[in-house]
Amino acid sequence: MNDVEKILTIEEVAQMLRVSSRTIIRYIESGKLKASKIGVWRIKESDVHLFLEETSNKK
Repeated sequence: MNDVEKILTIEEVAQMLRVSSRTIIRYIESGKLKASKIGVWRIKESDVHLFLEETSNKK
């Protein structure tokens, strides 16, 4: 079983969410989306799902 979590680039997350790369950078800089700077920004797939849950209008 592979427990390694997928790490995504800004471009991959932008494509997933159908927004621009700049929008993803704004989400990171504002603290809405967690990311790690390893040379360039890297985002864990689970953090993308968490971001979507937290920004959902359904409570």
